[in-house]
Amino acid sequence: MSSGHISRRTIFRRIARHPHIEWPAYDSTPLYDRTSTAGLEADVRTVSEQWFRHDAHESVDGFVCSVPLTYFRFEAHDCYAGSTSYHMQTLFRVFLLKECHGWDHETALVEYLSQHSDLCDRLGLEWVPDQSTLWRSWHQRFTADLRDTVETAARTILVKAQNAEVAVPREPERSLPLRGDDTNESDPDNRAILGKAEAITEHASRVAFPAFSLNRGDSCEIHENAYWDLQTYLGLRERLAANEGARSFVYESTRERTPLGHTHRDHIRDLSIVQIREMYRQAIRNLIDEVAETEEFFRAGIAAIDITEADPFTGDRTGHEDEIIGTKENTDEYAYQWATVQLVGNAVPLVLDARPVRKGESRKEIVEDLLNSAEGLVHVDNVLMDREFDSQHVLEMISQRGLSYVVPKRMQTSEKAQAKRLLQRDQDRYETHRKLHLGKNEWHETTLIYRRKEDSEHDDHRQYSVFMTNRGRGHLTEYGYRWEIESGYRSIKRFMAATTSKNFGLRFFYFAFACLLYSIWRAVDLLVQVELTGEYEHAPIVTADNTLTLLKKETGIG
Repeated sequence: MSSGHISRRTIFRRIARHPHIEWPAYDSTPLYDRTSTAGLEADVRTVSEQWFRHDAHESVDGFVCSVPLTYFRFEAHDCYAGSTSYHMQTLFRVFLLKECHGWDHETALVEYLSQHSDLCDRLGLEWVPDQSTLWRSWHQRFTADLRDTVETAARTILVKAQNAEVAVPREPERSLPLRGDDTNESDPDNRAILGKAEAITEHASRVAFPAFSLNRGDSCEIHENAYWDLQTYLGLRERLAANEGARSFVYESTRERTPLGHTHRDHIRDLSIVQIREMYRQAIRNLIDEVAETEEFFRAGIAAIDITEADPFTGDRTGHEDEIIGTKENTDEYAYQWATVQLVGNAVPLVLDARPVRKGESRKEIVEDLLNSAEGLVHVDNVLMDREFDSQHVLEMISQRGLSYVVPKRMQTSEKAQAKRLLQRDQDRYETHRKLHLGKNEWHETTLIYRRKEDSEHDDHRQYSVFMTNRGRGHLTEYGYRWEIESGYRSIKRFMAATTSKNFGLRFFYFAFACLLYSIWRAVDLLVQVELTGEYEHAPIVTADNTLTLLKKETGIG
């Protein structure tokens, strides 16, 4: 099948209907303008992601001829001042074709075009350019930035085509290209790490931050990026509030105009929880699209769901009782609570989604909501949760989705009695099947696994933990991965701006933005490891402080 008007209309409708995508990127986001090559790269990524999923689109050459370029202003990257025989847009497609096929010299490109007259028509060529014309156009007419964009766009096209099982003319490199750096050390030192991390951090921030928008008018004097720069800056210093941070930002930033602290807070307060979550999910989707272009990242993994608390709230919570709720421990303290779903195990530990927890919400609502987000981004195999999620209705919902789960169970009378019997027998493990009542004569079947803790401080039944799973004891070892989410929370809270405001949206935004900074760090670390060593080890070689320092440069401070 070949592409046509109907198939093109179908994929562009898919893009238009996607609630999180603004396209073209350089025409509708504050980070890019119509001369931005980064915006052009973003558009190639957006369109190719959908393009090759259509049954009629089975050709890389066909995409090169069809990718929309009308919005981009090529004249800003044209080094020729006089009249020319070929339009920049046409040459861009021609060189994109050359890069997709991996030809080192223009001669192979000329021969290929000479043999495919129909392709020349689709590219807008009245006749095939000669080798010298193409050489001069590439080396003298195209800017270095535009040449880099051709290479990046070609790699993106090949990766997206291959992911959709479309034949590609050459094997793509599944790692982000870094410019001007030939480091090839098997044991990278700190200088090499930081050198790679700087370029990748810049790229990751340009991918993630455009998903956020304050919905301001076009006539605003302070650029919207300054607000995200300030928010990032607040995460650079522990416990830094907006007013104090804004005053410091004025002196440390290279920007001519920066927002005041109260203006910054007012704009964020105008964002709804729904808007914040939509923007966050799009930022993570963009980040995943980048790391997914490496062989070391797979869109599958183990998801851990948990709830974390802000510091205990000590003020008057009158009027905010549904938002400043009790802590998870049985105490008389109150706190804001946030729920997240995060990749754990061998996957890079990105926070896929975050949401606030309100009084009266069931654990089933929370888990279902977060799983909907997670499964829209990656393929989830197994779900790990804490014992506060041991409701039979939660477990049934997970099973109905075809997922496996491992959840520790709160020990009731029957579990305590069984643990005492195991202790008497000096038995370390025990497995039994259990039916949990769902109501109306409906039951959820699960497996209870008793496991004796090593070096327990107790000498009674508390030596045992009880886990529930719908896949047998083989999945129990995976529960150890859940500690990563607690480790992640410690870093996330380190990235949070300080505030005493009781505004629920502002509080949640601060947490969500900290989750984004954390996810950028872990994505940068994966990409740096792949660049330097060709593989990914879970222990990061790029520290959180490294990433914050490099993001600091991105804010115009360093």
